[in-house]
Amino acid sequence: MSASTVTTTTPAPGKSRHPYDTCPLCSASDISELRTGDCSHHALYKPVVSPLMVWMRCGACEHVFTEGYFTDEARAEVFSSTHPNEQPGADFEQNRYVSARIVERVARYVSDGTGTATWLDAGSGNGSLLFTAEEWGFRPEGLVLRPATAQGLRALGIDAHCADLTALDGSGRYSVISLTDVLEHMPYPGRGLAAAHRLLREDGVLFASMPSYGCAAWRLLDARNANPYWGELEHFHNFSRARLYSLLEEHGFEPLHYAVSERHRVGMEVVARRRTGPAPA
Repeated sequence: MSASTVTTTTPAPGKSRHPYDTCPLCSASDISELRTGDCSHHALYKPVVSPLMVWMRCGACEHVFTEGYFTDEARAEVFSSTHPNEQPGADFEQNRYVSARIVERVARYVSDGTGTATWLDAGSGNGSLLFTAEEWGFRPEGLVLRPATAQGLRALGIDAHCADLTALDGSGRYSVISLTDVLEHMPYPGRGLAAAHRLLREDGVLFASMPSYGCAAWRLLDARNANPYWGELEHFHNFSRARLYSLLEEHGFEPLHYAVSERHRVGMEVVARRRTGPAPA
């Protein structure tokens, strides 16, 4: 059984999460509790969500994930507000320098040249990556889940969609897709990568960033009882570099470049190329 066909248990009345019955990446049933965290101090916390986050570990593929993902009601409550630094245009000058280093790395692998290439940024947030990609000559498009963010991006000249990546049309339309701190927010990240594979042109480039679970910096935060990611309200997954690479390969991508992220604490960034041919089954 693939991750795209796994089922989840209907949450009990009053619960805010759909429980995972199996690993959301490999579908193995060998899952067990790893540890807990407290999300009640998160800036976007809403009482509809339990303050206790239970983190699970897959015995088969070693992936780490929450016990479940939000119900529609809980998701709507959490998404009713956003971080100030994710408002379109926030801290644009400082963010421009960080985004420039990302765009420069990605542009090296774009074979059709930036002047004719379209860059889709899923999870566009403040829009900095798209504003900067446009400076390189890319045609920018944004993809967000909050209507107000999409409206704010459009007001700043960015073509922005308010939709889930898996529901977007346009096979082979994009030269670059960036998943900037997105995969860890998706209930089933493999479905997001399958959608990216479909939407990218045959030699298209994928950029992904997220916290780097299990690296030395992560372990140091754990040792000091100062790791914020065990209580990160909107995250459902903690990816190690090895598990991210294997998931990319499973879904038709070849990792090309690894870097430490400047966007968030203990972050990693990966550039990968879409392999030619149909998506893996």
